[in-house]
Amino acid sequence: MYKLLIGNKNYSTWSMRPWILLKQAGIDFQEHLVQFDSFEPDSQFKNQILKHNPAGKVPALIDGELMVWDSLAICEYVAEQHPELTLWPQDTVLRARARCISAEMHSSFQALRNLCPMNIEADLSHIGEQLWGEHAALRTDVARIEQIWSQRPSTDSFLCGEFGIADAFYAPVVLRFVCFNLPVSAASQSYMQKMLSLASVQQWIAEAKQEQMFVPFDEPYRQHRLQYLQS
Repeated sequence: MYKLLIGNKNYSTWSMRPWILLKQAGIDFQEHLVQFDSFEPDSQFKNQILKHNPAGKVPALIDGELMVWDSLAICEYVAEQHPELTLWPQDTVLRARARCISAEMHSSFQALRNLCPMNIEADLSHIGEQLWGEHAALRTDVARIEQIWSQRPSTDSFLCGEFGIADAFYAPVVLRFVCFNLPVSAASQSYMQKMLSLASVQQWIAEAKQEQMFVPFDEPYRQHRLQYLQS
């Protein structure tokens, strides 16, 4: 059975991607949470994760004697091990698109990442309104993501037809948009609701809210946990 090392569900977008993929695909795995405290070399997090992953980051997938780190590499490996699940689309054009938009999410959208970190339990809509007005780069990132979402094969489909790796990569984006209540089109909201209705996403959200942890270095907008909690 796979072992997946992840960080806090409330904050860790990178961990969410392979976790959602494995859960939604029905692939058995053992979860191992390495809690964030800081990313300093002498932090508890670094001391724990370095026992498993010399890169010192989550997520990491362990399969027997093999370890795969980096969320995209993990998803690629899982897809190779389970070809019957078609985690990449069978259609050549859709498969190329799925790889492109997954890689784009993996390496781009720095304004969204930096300004709107995932914080599932918090309602930061008032912060989102302020950021939206002040940062053109954020508006550009969101416009590009909306363009990607608008090009899915049909209005009621996932990004490349059936649920797959590309959707797992954009799942944390959906939760960023919700947390900061960023203004998006009705079509984007429809895709977001489709993602939010997935059992795997609902489970991740529920478990993130149960953590009830406050990690200061992941909290640019809250002074303590009780601020801006969702009702």
